[in-house]
Amino acid sequence: MSTPEKKPGSNFIRTIVNEDNASGKHAGRVHTRFPPEPNGYLHVGHAKSICLNFGLAKEYQGLCNLRFDDTNPVSEDPEFVKSIQADVKWLGFDWEDRLFHASDYFQQFYDYAEQLIKAGKAYVESLSADEIRTYRGTLTEPGKPSPYRDRSVAENLDLFRRMKAGEFADGTHIVRAKIDMASPNINMRDPAIYRIRKAEHHTTGNAWCIYPMYDYAHCISDALEKITHSICTLEFEDHRPLYDWFLDQLGFHQPRPQQIEFARLDLSYTITSKRKLKALVEEQHVSGWDDPRMPTISGMRRRGYPPAAVRDFCERIGVAKAANIVDMGVLEFCVREDLEKRAGRVLGVLNPIKIVIEDYPEGKVETIEAPFHPQDPTLGTRQVPFSRELYIEADDFMEEAPKGYFRMVPGGEVRLRNAYIVKCKEVIKDAHGAIVELRCSHDPETLGKNPTDGRKVKGIIHWVSASHSLPAEVRLYDRLYTVANPGNVKDGEHTDYLNPSSLVVMAKARVEPSLRTATPDQRFQFERLGYFCTDRDSTPEKLVFNRVVSLRDTYGKDQQKS
Repeated sequence: MSTPEKKPGSNFIRTIVNEDNASGKHAGRVHTRFPPEPNGYLHVGHAKSICLNFGLAKEYQGLCNLRFDDTNPVSEDPEFVKSIQADVKWLGFDWEDRLFHASDYFQQFYDYAEQLIKAGKAYVESLSADEIRTYRGTLTEPGKPSPYRDRSVAENLDLFRRMKAGEFADGTHIVRAKIDMASPNINMRDPAIYRIRKAEHHTTGNAWCIYPMYDYAHCISDALEKITHSICTLEFEDHRPLYDWFLDQLGFHQPRPQQIEFARLDLSYTITSKRKLKALVEEQHVSGWDDPRMPTISGMRRRGYPPAAVRDFCERIGVAKAANIVDMGVLEFCVREDLEKRAGRVLGVLNPIKIVIEDYPEGKVETIEAPFHPQDPTLGTRQVPFSRELYIEADDFMEEAPKGYFRMVPGGEVRLRNAYIVKCKEVIKDAHGAIVELRCSHDPETLGKNPTDGRKVKGIIHWVSASHSLPAEVRLYDRLYTVANPGNVKDGEHTDYLNPSSLVVMAKARVEPSLRTATPDQRFQFERLGYFCTDRDSTPEKLVFNRVVSLRDTYGKDQQKS
């Protein structure tokens, strides 16, 4: 996996903004918006959009609005509204006093729809949904006009006002723009602009029973908020003529918002379909929207990804016009690079096996002062107790070791991190042949990093004191899917490719006592093991840590071996 060089620079959106500023198109203003629909939690693709919209506004000393596209009361929930605001804040952006909702403009949307009807540019449609699809045509065949397309203005206004008054059931009528049923762009074939939805809205209650469609409401919201650059993902490129058509017909004159499309972010070994993510939650394949395996922003936050690393990732991958899938390793590289600088080093043993240093005095405890970071003395030091009985990682011992194995073996020497050189003298097993304990000796002249006798030992392993270490649950998270592009898997079958090893719980882990006061979201490097974050479930009585990311990217190599 090659990692893009960190090189903030130009892209085609910045070029457009620069050209607009040079021409004086918006009098030098740059005003963007981030317009999520509150029907689920935001994911990594939204993080890219947040960074792009808020970042662009900041770069040009402009403004960015947070606007909820809340035009479908059936799928929206205040829980999602709250989570979206938290996600934007966590990423480091602030909408200040510019929090808006599409529902703020429901009356304006309605008035503009009446304006279109009076101008003969919209009509009330009474065909069923299936009939509308039939009349609409295909990508290769033109549509045909609805029998209701030529209703009079008076009849259309009457029906529309009765729709608003709640006289009709859901699906009885819709309002369509009257454009061109033969257009090669299927979005221009008399698209729907209003439908009946007799459902309570989370901000307007039961004040409305008709709701505008996204394509209609979005461009008007942009215009009302005086947005200069309406940045959206590539799937809306074919909708741009409709965006401009509505603004033309409703008299929003130049300079008005310009829709600009960029390629959405797809990440390998995961999915960014809200529908599929919701299914993972509802079918309990994951513990919730904030499960650390999920590509949601709340999942990344709970896992321990630093917001600065996510922003760095979004900058590194750049802004493109062509769709592509970004390697998960790029995101993990950005996380490692950030945590390498700031995460304190501590000792933790995930799968402990006891060693007893037989020639170390019983009851003796030494306090070893160890740095929190080898290159950053400002992070200070911590006191690590050393005693006769220790725990080391079970993987750090082998009875019959292959060539190149430099950890503990019978009769071999290793250095305990920041402590002594020890030699394995005896292996103790239970009745079933399982190793339960290692008996060792130590060299008392080798405390610390610089042994006085000049002896060099290749193997250095981590450890914790058996009597002073704290029990902990450590959750090892890995990629959610076993295939690189689960989004291409046949609909309904993507769960067949969920990674059964995406979560491994190490329930008997032990950590050094300095972690007793670890707080949620606090990040550490467990030496030799990876970067970890205190989970929100953690308490002083039961410490819980999530693996944020391993120390290096070995996923591709591990896959090849398997």
